[in-house]
Amino acid sequence: MVMTTSDNRIKILAAFLLFSSGAIFAQVQYGWRGPERSGIYNESGLLKSWPVTGPVLLWETTVAGPGYSSVTVTPEDIYITGKKGDQDVLTALTQYGKKKWEIPYGKAAESGYPESRCTPIYSNGKILVVSGMGDMVCIGKDGKKIWSVNYFKKYDARVPMFGISESPLVVSNLVIGTPGGTKTSMVAFNIDNGTVAWEAPNIYDETNHVIPLMIENNGLKIIVTITARHIIAVNSANGKLLWKFDYEAANADPNGDRNHINTPVYLDGYFCAAQGYGQVAVKFKLNPDNTIPTVVWKNTDLTPLMGGMVLLGNYIFSSTHDTNSKGRWICVDWTTGKTLWITDWKNKGPIISADGMIYIMEEKNGNIGLVNPSSDKLDVISSFRVTKGTGPYWAHPVIDKGRLFVRHGDYLGVYSLK
Repeated sequence: MVMTTSDNRIKILAAFLLFSSGAIFAQVQYGWRGPERSGIYNESGLLKSWPVTGPVLLWETTVAGPGYSSVTVTPEDIYITGKKGDQDVLTALTQYGKKKWEIPYGKAAESGYPESRCTPIYSNGKILVVSGMGDMVCIGKDGKKIWSVNYFKKYDARVPMFGISESPLVVSNLVIGTPGGTKTSMVAFNIDNGTVAWEAPNIYDETNHVIPLMIENNGLKIIVTITARHIIAVNSANGKLLWKFDYEAANADPNGDRNHINTPVYLDGYFCAAQGYGQVAVKFKLNPDNTIPTVVWKNTDLTPLMGGMVLLGNYIFSSTHDTNSKGRWICVDWTTGKTLWITDWKNKGPIISADGMIYIMEEKNGNIGLVNPSSDKLDVISSFRVTKGTGPYWAHPVIDKGRLFVRHGDYLGVYSLK
């Protein structure tokens, strides 16, 4: 590990941690795309522009092994997955990047792009991870395994193309996985011992790459995810299938052979699902009785490949999948579904938000842009480039306690946004 932090910067970072601790400790679960999996991080006092060279680098490390997953930052530690040999490995770091421990937790994916892609989920002292071949593992803060189950083997489910990309969802004392296949669409394990709490009905569909979303609708906590062909909702308390929507049939040219990757965005009883590969984006209105939702609008421009979306005010900001190697940035009106602008800037990639600003990272060369959210144009205020690491820039950046975490292959760089 190479440390670039001066004594002065350490003092500044310590002040960030102390200042931010109240808001952070209020959270129960840490992991994929921040609170509520929205891509919006609850931060304040961040820089509104950057120096020409970019934000100050606090520290960097290459101890985790290559991966496409994001980091998970808790008040005490930082967790990151990576591939070492044929194993997916979970590594714990201090807030300053020093390695505390690592543990192999399951076999890595065997197909193309086998690097780790599960973002760890932290809940009440337990870390939940899934290997590329389906090992769901619960690990303690001391780095020791508590329980493990391969839920794909258990339910005779087929591992999807490129391996498993799921990050578990924790609801109360349950850990949710979506193996799909011929036996169950979704399963809940007890977080303490890994025993099966419930199994959702089989819908005769395979799983895909979407990380599920928990939505509370009319007092009921429902789990929404996207399988190979459907969008489904399951009662988190008992596994009852509430509804399924034929998502592939929403396209003008349904072919049943396209990857689903992005977690939907949700606000006030409405959610939007959008994917790459020429699929149509659809906004839905949830019904009070939790029956099949109503389609509000469709948009054929909004086609993020794997970079996600953020919903700020009345606008969705995201990217397009023009080809596998090229994409643009897009803004869509949340109410009407109208495309407001589509703009070239380097390439497509991940998008997140914090303190009223947008952060975009293009996947080809690692350029990161600080964007003023505008419905009129892509307004890039500042940018810099991350050159270290290898492979595509697919890992979604993370913002925590005034710091920007950027992962590229086996490289993790942490920058000051204060």
